[in-house]
Amino acid sequence: MKVFQIGAAGGVGRRLTQLLAARGDSVTGMHRMTDQGETVRESGGTPVAGDLINDSVDDLAQKMRGHDAVVFSAGAHGTGSDKTTLIDGKGLRKAADAAVLAGATRFVLVSVFPDALRGGEAGEGFEHYIKVKKSADVYLTCTDLDWLIVRPGTLLDTPGSGRVTAGPAVEYGDVHRDDVAAFIDAALHEPALSRVIVELTSGDTPVADAVARLAV
Repeated sequence: MKVFQIGAAGGVGRRLTQLLAARGDSVTGMHRMTDQGETVRESGGTPVAGDLINDSVDDLAQKMRGHDAVVFSAGAHGTGSDKTTLIDGKGLRKAADAAVLAGATRFVLVSVFPDALRGGEAGEGFEHYIKVKKSADVYLTCTDLDWLIVRPGTLLDTPGSGRVTAGPAVEYGDVHRDDVAAFIDAALHEPALSRVIVELTSGDTPVADAVARLAV
């Protein structure tokens, strides 16, 4: 499989690149900053410069051509509401439209768990983030792409267990970035897992089994 990653230098993205490369897939990782290109390369991918804010749909489609799938795990990461709108919102829309234009039919979006930080110190910026992410989810579901939306719980950098809880609706919790990447790696190669939203936390089910159960 040839996979185009947007957000390939991020915590989930670089882990996913390593897993895909290990199974023999070809990964192209889009990055905005020069040093991120080296991160993509060290993870086993081929870096390509790109910018969700400034690139047009045609620009992105040109980069995506020849790929089977697109994984979108990019985000503004707390850099402000304007950037959230441009990257998590409009950026996702441009990427989805570009995938259609490029013929990359499989599209995996890393979204956000709807219960994230509820009861905590979530302010106006976070509420805006949740609203933008939900609108992006809706936009993707209205395309003809073979989409999959993954909504992980609170992301952890500590080593994963290889076991998760996954389903259309699960109780909120933490999840290791290792296990999110492993789930996407397996899901990309399970064509029956298509056009569904999956909530994902740490759990007791091996990742491969979790994907197989959802694909039934």
